[in-house]
Amino acid sequence: MASSSKPEPGVTVLNLASLNIQQLDQLKSSVEEDVGLLTTSMAQLKIVQQKYLESKSAINYTAPASEGKEILVPLTSSMYVPGLLKHNDTFMCDIGTGYYVEKKHKAALEFFQRRTDYVTSNLEKLQQSLKEKYKLRESIISTMQAKFH
Repeated sequence: MASSSKPEPGVTVLNLASLNIQQLDQLKSSVEEDVGLLTTSMAQLKIVQQKYLESKSAINYTAPASEGKEILVPLTSSMYVPGLLKHNDTFMCDIGTGYYVEKKHKAALEFFQRRTDYVTSNLEKLQQSLKEKYKLRESIISTMQAKFH
């Protein structure tokens, strides 16, 4: 993005030095709230990303050559029963809101790769927004300190 003296359309430029201490404090509180929301969103997306990566790993683990292999099947998060892999060339993939789609090995891997890429892209965007919010917060704090002195 090239730097220019004109702001992008729809962007409001605010001269921090023209604000009083109370306005700066309100702005700082708002930015800190945004930072908290962005941080929470990033944590949630990282959990989702990890689940997609685990799904890809599980698909690779159950390669077509491993039919008949003994595995532990989860009944709950802490209870498992022994089982044998059968028909392990098709997978039921959760596509959201309680819907599942049957996919072949390669299609399932591609599905989870696309999901992982999408989440990673959103994480990168959130990280950039978070950096900008931190910079804005530091600018506000510097301006407040300058007004106190």
